[in-house]
Amino acid sequence: MVTATSSSSVPVTVLTGYLGAGKTTLLNRILTHEHGLKVAVIVNEFGEVGIDNQLVIDTDEEIFEMNNGCICCTVRGDLIRIISNLMRRRNKFDHLVIETTGLADPAPVIQTFFVDEDMREQMQLDAVVTVVDAKHIWEHWDSSEAQEQIAFADVILLNKTDLVTPEQLDELEKRIRGMNAIAKVYRTRNSELEMDALLGVNAFDLNRALEIDPQFLSEDAHEHDESVYSVALVESGELDGEKLQQWMSKLLQTQGPDIFRMKGILNLAGEDHRFVFQGVHMLFEGTRDRLWKPEETRNNQLVFIGRNLDEAKLRQDFRSCLV
Repeated sequence: MVTATSSSSVPVTVLTGYLGAGKTTLLNRILTHEHGLKVAVIVNEFGEVGIDNQLVIDTDEEIFEMNNGCICCTVRGDLIRIISNLMRRRNKFDHLVIETTGLADPAPVIQTFFVDEDMREQMQLDAVVTVVDAKHIWEHWDSSEAQEQIAFADVILLNKTDLVTPEQLDELEKRIRGMNAIAKVYRTRNSELEMDALLGVNAFDLNRALEIDPQFLSEDAHEHDESVYSVALVESGELDGEKLQQWMSKLLQTQGPDIFRMKGILNLAGEDHRFVFQGVHMLFEGTRDRLWKPEETRNNQLVFIGRNLDEAKLRQDFRSCLV
């Protein structure tokens, strides 16, 4: 399924993280920061979130304006419905931020932008941002929610760094990178991070995300102590589009639930444009991207993040799609 993203589409940031990690602090920061963007924010339950009431003008309806011109809304119902309502005020905002609840698996929210036809046309997933509580993450490290939030992330804030030692931080970052090799990891206090590292990062364009050192993953890639980990495949050559489609469909039918995220930049035979694709569980979409530059090495880079991934088999099957 190939979709073209138009420049008029709204970039969407999905904000996730365990309870108490610092999401609300980050949300308030986005809402009050002078970043020159008009941001619409969707929060799960306004009552719990504790957005500073001084920011809010009118909370009688689901969608309300903030003092600084941002728009805020609560998801009491269906995400798609509320986004449709928001899109009627399309001229009022440049960027949409969706905050998920601390116990939620972010996948259903992310999938919304793959599944719904209108969403695909009007929205573009900019990045999934996960806030991790550097001090307390170990207490729920083994919970599926905490692992999934890390696995789905494009940007990770290791927050509350002032409460742990540098050695503990290094250990945490190492384990997180083992689970998710493509996320940008930032160390923060009070969720303080430059807005250009959060909004408009275009993580879908893997140029920045895929600065992958395949060796980094393969050092101990075969002794995964985590249940969630990354597999990176980098292969030169051209891919047969039809074989790729067949392999991908079969792979997702058999292993979809175990594949949290996939991302790739591919070199398709007979095509001068890069082919970019990403997926969440059983859903994936591909986009014909910009032209390959003359100085670029045309190769294929593919990353899977999930559970029970057989790296050797993935590599073998991927190679069999080469022309």
